[in-house]
Amino acid sequence: MDLGLTEDQEMLRSMAREFIEQETPRTFVRDMEEDDRGFTADMWQKIAQVGWLGLIVPEEHGGTGQNLVDLGILLEEVGHGVMPGPFFNTALTTVAILDAGSDAQKADYLPRIAAGDLIATTAILEPYSRLDANGINLEAAASGNGYTLNGTKMFVENAHAADLLLVAARTGGSGEDGITLLLVDAQSDGVSVDKLKTIATDNQCEVTFNNVSVPGANVLGEAGNGWSVLRLLLQKGAALRCCQMVGALQEVLDMTVEYVKNRVQFGRPIGSFQAIQHYCANMATDVDGSRFITYQAIWRLGEGLPSDLEVSSAKAWVSDSAQRVAATAHQCHGAIGFTQEHDLQLFTRRLKAWEVSFGDGDYHRERVAQAMDI
Repeated sequence: MDLGLTEDQEMLRSMAREFIEQETPRTFVRDMEEDDRGFTADMWQKIAQVGWLGLIVPEEHGGTGQNLVDLGILLEEVGHGVMPGPFFNTALTTVAILDAGSDAQKADYLPRIAAGDLIATTAILEPYSRLDANGINLEAAASGNGYTLNGTKMFVENAHAADLLLVAARTGGSGEDGITLLLVDAQSDGVSVDKLKTIATDNQCEVTFNNVSVPGANVLGEAGNGWSVLRLLLQKGAALRCCQMVGALQEVLDMTVEYVKNRVQFGRPIGSFQAIQHYCANMATDVDGSRFITYQAIWRLGEGLPSDLEVSSAKAWVSDSAQRVAATAHQCHGAIGFTQEHDLQLFTRRLKAWEVSFGDGDYHRERVAQAMDI
């Protein structure tokens, strides 16, 4: 079994890290926390120019046609640099269009996404709902040749900057029956967006739909049978989020090891104390374990293999690892790690947000038990 990266994948990783270090350094990350948009148009166009937005888009639609593992590698580097902006949510919407879009939808949306002309995001969660079919209650009532949407979606990432919303709605039925996915123009009459204040400053939004008209041609997949598409998308979203978390966890480990090697107390580096060494060893175990369990899940998804157990195992493990690694890093850094001036807090706040997105550890442990028929 070859657990290493190919030469092309190593090149992708190296080029991504270099790009992020040059174009979105920590000073830029901090500036974007204070910016209403959260990223710049110049940054977005540069991301398009280096081919990231078209990474998994087929060549006939302006991309390079790479696979889900390649996207995971790129997102690991995005997490490593806590790069701001709507890359994750645009990439995830691209995945959905590739999985279930019609030829016409692919020809319409994918070239614009690859060129950096279309920012997209997914609108799935609703107030007080979980990540299951019963949580989808936003109404999509049949109206002429399309649908009229009414309801609210919560925690829609970067909706304030989006051109396209992938909305999970209910066109009838209950449970898994009657769920329909709709591609909605974010500028449609009746769509209103309010940014939510979160500890991660990650541009989560509340999106309200008030009699929003959507053409029937904008249904992604089959009307009333959208749950199978959405279920797979949630799995891919969880695995890709794990990739992002692995990158952040690696950087937290690296900065902690560097700190304990250089921080002198009692006349010696604190890294020379066995307690600190054990802390760092535990962190390294968590990070490496997170990486391997994540890439097993993302590979199986990319190959179209059954992945329920692997995805939930990965998200449960990585979410718990995020808690342990972040807490231990702060323990090793002491007071300096809790200041705004130190970079550690940039990662801790985002890791907490990513830990709960697409289901936290408890949610996915329940799914692991279900996968084992317990």
